[in-house]
Amino acid sequence: MTRLSSAFAAAAAQRRAALVTFVTAGDGPTPAILDALVAGGADVIELGMPFTDPMADGPAIQAANLRSLALGTRTADVFALATAFRARHPQVPLVLMGYANTMTRPDPQIFAERAQAAGVDGIICVDIPPEEADTLAPFGAQGLDVIRLATPTTDAARLPAVLEGASGFLYYVSVAGITGLQQAAQASIEEAVARLKASTALPIAVGFGVRTPEQAASIARVADGVVVGSAIVELIAQHGAAAPEPVRAYIQSLKTAICAAKEPA
Repeated sequence: MTRLSSAFAAAAAQRRAALVTFVTAGDGPTPAILDALVAGGADVIELGMPFTDPMADGPAIQAANLRSLALGTRTADVFALATAFRARHPQVPLVLMGYANTMTRPDPQIFAERAQAAGVDGIICVDIPPEEADTLAPFGAQGLDVIRLATPTTDAARLPAVLEGASGFLYYVSVAGITGLQQAAQASIEEAVARLKASTALPIAVGFGVRTPEQAASIARVADGVVVGSAIVELIAQHGAAAPEPVRAYIQSLKTAICAAKEPA
């Protein structure tokens, strides 16, 4: 089993959803923040690759990208962070999340080889559609999971193309919009998760707009994973160098709520 499949299987065995967390590489004291995510109970970590035009992201993550780039963060720095993280945390899955410009230039094969060597488990490339999946073929060839996105507009005709070649987990983007600004109604999330589960055996992780422990618990009752990003990034912006402890405490509050969500009444 891969680290990702093991993490979701372990969560399922504990009758809970996995907690998937996101931070931007180079924004704040990233190594200490990554350690804080693990200490708080994150099951999977997405490490965002800073990019000048993150069109799927809302103001919080856009600002984090700009802060990181202003400090000079480059792709080599992201791989260095991943390599060091893997040495400290051998079993915690680490996924790189970014855009085509950061993952396919100058060559996706080179990027895939470097990611694999750094101990990365998978990639989420936000702006490469299934019709251009061949671009990401080197990632699968290197043993990396290629995590696909489904949205409220992914209908029955479109879903097979999204699922073809997908691995690791399926990321359900619960709102048709950018990160951090709104959350979908619980009923629509439940309906979408049921529909997706009927079409794939991959774990379904739901994200976009999840902020509070109560929201995380509600999603955890129906999904295999809960993704939280913007709220963590906002804590980093607020606390700067002192962010690791507030991040750890926040993650712990989410994990406690998620663990309680599926306990027998």
